Amino acid sequence: MKASGLPICLLSAAFYLFWTPSAGLKTLHLGSCVITTNLQEMRNGFSEIRDSVQAKDEVIDIRILRKTESLQDTKPADQCCLLRHVLRLYLDRVFKNYQTPDHHILRKTSSLANSFLTIKKDLRLCLTPQAAVVKALGELDILLQWMEEME
Repeated sequence: MKASGLPICLLSAAFYLFWTPSAGLKTLHLGSCVITTNLQEMRNGFSEIRDSVQAKDEVIDIRILRKTESLQDTKPADQCCLLRHVLRLYLDRVFKNYQTPDHHILRKTSSLANSFLTIKKDLRLCLTPQAAVVKALGELDILLQWMEEME
């Protein structure tokens, strides 16, 4: 009686399914939040479209995000909240409104949006809505001062 190759095939398939996705997983500690995500997969996906997307950027004298040093200066207690808001900006404004006839780029941006959505769901709310409103109103003078200095 010959041994069937099915058990080895099933074992190989199970190993592939359970090992491959987690190979690129990274655990991020953002203040009180801990998330696990595949940053390498996101970076690879963006790398495939970066040149094409950046070539269409005609506004070269304005930056939305400064180099990573300014993001690294965020206090650990604020990192979770900052990431949640940045992800929300990308999900609500960037990915939702980005248009291109290139289907490859659309697939990659959709994949990135799904990754961002998964991360965002893992992040806790930064403040209760009422506490956020009180905080924003209480710090309005900072915004007004910044606006005055822009004159």
